[in-house]
Amino acid sequence: MPQFFLNKRLIILLISIIVLVALVGFSLRDRENASWPEQFVKDVVGFGENIVAKPTSFVSGVFGGVADLKNTYTENQHLKERLEELAQLESEVADLKKENKDLKESLDITDSIRDFDPLNASVISRNPTNWNDQVEIDKGSSDGVKPDMAVTTPSGLIGRVTTTGAKSATVELLTSSDVKNRVSAKVQGDENAFGIINGYDSDTKLLELKQLPYDMKFKKGQKVVTSGLGGKFPAGIFIGTIEKVETDKMGLSQTAFIKPGADMYDLNHVTVLKRSAEAGTTADDTSSSDTTGGN
Repeated sequence: MPQFFLNKRLIILLISIIVLVALVGFSLRDRENASWPEQFVKDVVGFGENIVAKPTSFVSGVFGGVADLKNTYTENQHLKERLEELAQLESEVADLKKENKDLKESLDITDSIRDFDPLNASVISRNPTNWNDQVEIDKGSSDGVKPDMAVTTPSGLIGRVTTTGAKSATVELLTSSDVKNRVSAKVQGDENAFGIINGYDSDTKLLELKQLPYDMKFKKGQKVVTSGLGGKFPAGIFIGTIEKVETDKMGLSQTAFIKPGADMYDLNHVTVLKRSAEAGTTADDTSSSDTTGGN
């Protein structure tokens, strides 16, 4: 009898294993529709996931919104600080502009490069017999060009307009042999030194900066720019650099020999500096009273 029940249990176990294997095989085969047990299990699991997912998504959204709100608040605070800094900076700039204007008026210096509008021009002719003296450009009085306007290249000052036609103008170069060709200049340094560009050595290809103080020390490579004291040229236009300095025969002043920044030998495109409308005509009215006699 016990042997019978043991065999019966073994048979039931084998049948259960066979049925389970059959169900597994049936579930793993390719088919479009799931069996009802699979559908039941999937529906129950999906319903549970949906119940858990919605509150989780809501909580995540709330915390995400709080984080975004905090970031927005922080950014707004930074922007407010920047706006306050900008307002302060604008106030300081306005004060500096006024201070600069007052200083220029007290020094009787009304010209700066900002007071002039650039007019690009091309060199159209150059006489071989006076190569170092002058060039002709393709801009004239109809373009607003007038005598005594400064003419430059990106490398520095080259000269000034002397005469104008309707569509052309003559430019006298810094290297001109004309003794009346004078430009007020200054040597930049810890203490500025003022003098006059007047003369050119064609052998050394150096300009002569005369009437420098006899007791000042100069170094090779110091920059020389327009001083603006002549009333015609804006201050700060680069002219060249010092190559050497000599004391005059009387020992009362020094002469510096300047290497021009611009290539005077090969000129093709130049820029005429026209006085802007905002600058007014004050400097033009006072230019003739310049004590140095330069531009």
